[in-house]
Amino acid sequence: MLDPLGLDATSEAVYRALLAQPYASLAEHRAQLELTPDQFEGALETLLDLALVRPAASSGGRRLHVVDPRLGLEALLARRRARLAAERRRLADGEAAVAELLCDLPATHPAIGESPVVHLDGVDHVRDYLTQLHEEVEEEILTFATGGAQTEENMHASRPLNQELLERGVRMRTVYLSSIHNHPPTVTHVTWLASLGAEVRTTPSLSTRMIIADHRLALVALDDQDSSLGALVVSGGGLIAALEALFEHVWLDADPLGPCEKPEEHALNRQQHETLRLLARGHTDEAIAKRLGVSPRTARRIAKGLLGHLDARSRFQAGVHAAQLGYLPPNGPRT
Repeated sequence: MLDPLGLDATSEAVYRALLAQPYASLAEHRAQLELTPDQFEGALETLLDLALVRPAASSGGRRLHVVDPRLGLEALLARRRARLAAERRRLADGEAAVAELLCDLPATHPAIGESPVVHLDGVDHVRDYLTQLHEEVEEEILTFATGGAQTEENMHASRPLNQELLERGVRMRTVYLSSIHNHPPTVTHVTWLASLGAEVRTTPSLSTRMIIADHRLALVALDDQDSSLGALVVSGGGLIAALEALFEHVWLDADPLGPCEKPEEHALNRQQHETLRLLARGHTDEAIAKRLGVSPRTARRIAKGLLGHLDARSRFQAGVHAAQLGYLPPNGPRT
């Protein structure tokens, strides 16, 4: 009961015993409380430090004088109040210093009348902002999770954050790349998220990493192939509406979480369809690999397989044959 004043349970028990039997010897108190010598000596040191007891005059160290509790405890309370007041003053000074410092920094959330887009320079600033965003989100968070297979470090770090969001009722919808089906640890992580209530779908490719929170803020990677360039924080109503429309379009076309369906014989699966579309638009193997969340070697293997499937000797010829077979619009890909 007296632990807020600095007395642990053992010290308080010794103090109460001394109050109840002020003329008993220290040996008698220790025996009655069934304490070891170390426990008893530690409790006495605590009481002496707090000035609740002092050696009794002419006792030869066999007894301690208990200071009148109305005086000793009041003095202890007074010292605690003084320390608390000093701490409050230091806290107020700290709050003033923080407010002054923040006033000198550029805002991360665009204010009314300011630019609806703010640039976060570098990975560290993006991570700091994401931490803040996750603390503030109240209703829904929408995510394009590019990159394919997730790293063990990132999955481990995101687990408590995602669990906390879902437990407080935030709706979470995430579109991952279909290539995660080739990485069992990522599938396990995503399945765990879904078991907590997250909604998850997959799609063959994503253009960029994006997070939208509460229909009011969006975080968009500046260049999904170079994370060092940072990201843009978008807050304008029209911009958010456009980004949400993009998300909903991709979400409706994406596949529910589950094993990939095998296409019919001689048909192209969704990943092959997307690779063919990207090839027709002139993307390199490296760029296609980024969009699909696979290695460049895998992207080259998929492209080579498409050439064989379409009986084409070149990528240009593959595009022509694909259009003839109805895999691409007859007038060629849109730019």
